[in-house]
Amino acid sequence: MRKLIALWSGDLALDEAFWTWTVTVGLLVNVATSILFLVLVLQDQPLAAVLVGYGLSVPYNIVATVGVWRSAARYGGPSLHADLARIVSVILMAGLTLT
Repeated sequence: MRKLIALWSGDLALDEAFWTWTVTVGLLVNVATSILFLVLVLQDQPLAAVLVGYGLSVPYNIVATVGVWRSAARYGGPSLHADLARIVSVILMAGLTLT
């Protein structure tokens, strides 16, 4: 939980916020919730499917995107890296949320 708070606050290094929390954990969270969504739909439980599919993944995607955005603001390296991390995290999280 401490790491998620640090992510949200932008206190993590940009590479950790982006690669660990947005790319790796973000993909795992979204794949897992998508699978659970499909299982629940097949079991004729559409409300539970929506709650699991979007109620878990969307908040995580928001936290990850905001965390990368804030970490990028504190990044001491080339501004191009910070800008690319911001752009890619928004596109990735939006794409995973909408699919």
